[in-house]
Amino acid sequence: MSYASTPVLQHAGVRLEPLSHAHHDDLVAAAEVNDLHRTWYTSVPNRETMAQEIDRRLKLHVEERMAPWAIIHPRNGRALGMTTFCNLAPEHGRLEIGYTWMAHYAQGTGVNPAMKLLMMQRAFEELHCTCVQFRTDWHNHQSRAAITRLGAKQDGVLRNDRIRPDGTLRDTVVFSVLGTEWPSVRRGLQGRLERWEMRNRQELEG
Repeated sequence: MSYASTPVLQHAGVRLEPLSHAHHDDLVAAAEVNDLHRTWYTSVPNRETMAQEIDRRLKLHVEERMAPWAIIHPRNGRALGMTTFCNLAPEHGRLEIGYTWMAHYAQGTGVNPAMKLLMMQRAFEELHCTCVQFRTDWHNHQSRAAITRLGAKQDGVLRNDRIRPDGTLRDTVVFSVLGTEWPSVRRGLQGRLERWEMRNRQELEG
């Protein structure tokens, strides 16, 4: 089973479907909410660069170097962001979940834990990975906190790891979940989603 394949992954809180240019307009709209594409410490495409970024991800997919998905709102069917399996190393049983961004209105909801549950289930239970990594900019404190809440552990910091588009140097924080840790991480994610769904039901009823 190829690490680069992109089956539809479905949960009550989110759907992941293979990225295509059909998602372009939704993704542009999602990136423009609260000027998300202007965030300096992360790379979110804007109206002018979205098609190019979709092309880049699809090219890497054809080369079996990336598995790109569009993140779909489960109720309205619109794309609200993108995510991937990247840095694929099937010979070592390892991959990274990365190049992820979501519209502001989806952040802090059940979308991210639901998405990560789907992706790690695929990685550990279908692809039989032994390690799933996450990487983020040192200055992206929101992302670092979100990755920690998933149950991942920090492995270290790669200093001056890359040059940002504005020419500044980025320190990259590396996290991982091991196959032996997955059962407890999975239960933690399921518990978070159960609490989120209960709050939603209470709000609708109250």
